[in-house]
Amino acid sequence: MSSLPRILVIDDDEKLNALLKEYLSKFGFEVISATLPVEGLKAVGKFSPDLVVLDVMMPGMDGFEVCREIRKINNVPIIMLTARGEVTDKIVGLELGADDYMAKPFEPRELIARIQVILRRIYSTQKSDKLKAGNLELFPDKYLAKIDEKQIDLSTLEFILLEMLVKNKGKVLSREQLMDNLHGIDWQVFDRSIDVLVSRLRQKLNDGPKNPEYIKTIRGVGYQFIGE
Repeated sequence: MSSLPRILVIDDDEKLNALLKEYLSKFGFEVISATLPVEGLKAVGKFSPDLVVLDVMMPGMDGFEVCREIRKINNVPIIMLTARGEVTDKIVGLELGADDYMAKPFEPRELIARIQVILRRIYSTQKSDKLKAGNLELFPDKYLAKIDEKQIDLSTLEFILLEMLVKNKGKVLSREQLMDNLHGIDWQVFDRSIDVLVSRLRQKLNDGPKNPEYIKTIRGVGYQFIGE
């Protein structure tokens, strides 16, 4: 069995798939590709990829629906590709649990850089010890979060954001600080990403913004973890 990081590419463009497979392989990745959404979903369960590169515009089932289905069974990092690159598409992708977003056409070297950033972020997080804040527990080695010993299903990006906030308990982290640490998405163009991500995290923690138990909004600045 290969010990190389495994990348799954789901895109109906066979030429692009072949190009990415050849290019990513040169940088030390094992690449699996699927041209049909259904095949891609099966490959997620069969091959347990370390990261998924997912096209939005596909026939039958678009990338948003595929992302939604993946998130039901797996928290694997997802980079979404779109020919449109619209802000609304990025918001939808983030809300569904995507970790990053790239507009077509793109430079393959930039995709490599983004993959490396995400995987590096994951591996560094996995080395952290268990974190506890009141009834909230984080297990970085498993990407697992619990409240009152009940598991909370978080995406990779959501988990890393929560871990960052918990580690800086009491400190106000600006949007810029969070952007710099999370990397991935083109934050300068799309700075609402942080707000969308925090909103999604709050929903999963059942943490209302008006009377927060965990994450407090500091108007005009950023966010603060206020848990015990």
